[in-house]
Amino acid sequence: MASTTSILPFVTAEEFVKLHGHESGVELVKGRVVRCPMPGVKHGEVCLNAGSIIRDFVKRHGLGRVVSNDTSVRTGTSPDTYRGGDICFISYAVLPKDREPPEGPFEQPPELVVEVRSPTDRLNQLTAKATEYLEAGVKAVVILDPKTESAAVFRMDELPQRFSNGDELSFPDILPGFAVAVRTFFE
Repeated sequence: MASTTSILPFVTAEEFVKLHGHESGVELVKGRVVRCPMPGVKHGEVCLNAGSIIRDFVKRHGLGRVVSNDTSVRTGTSPDTYRGGDICFISYAVLPKDREPPEGPFEQPPELVVEVRSPTDRLNQLTAKATEYLEAGVKAVVILDPKTESAAVFRMDELPQRFSNGDELSFPDILPGFAVAVRTFFE
């Protein structure tokens, strides 16, 4: 018996925003709508920890905004792509404090994106997603892995750096003065 594969239709950025613009767990990847499985409690806990740690620092120093919950970020055109970042830092230089944030997707790259590895995520998929963010203009992408309690930091034209539980994570070019032990994200 021959197997049949259904081919999903291409969707433009405009169609995606109209149909799925306020829906969590949905991304537009190279023109195709992709649904992401719900990741579970541990994932949510690490996302909240990371978002809280970064947000508290950013607010205390008046540096910008921190957003979460799969905030759609445009990472490509022709075909259109929107990815849902778990945590994103957007400086006031990119989105001024006096300017209202958009209701829909963010069309400019944030400076920092944090992705938390879900139980169903494959490393090659996360690496490809990090590369996609970097190619769109994100300065650094952090992948937090709850299973190994480690972090990987991706930057354009550099090998990824791995940080384990006892290491300290910092981003002097993005968040001057920010430094936190990796284990803090998993506590």
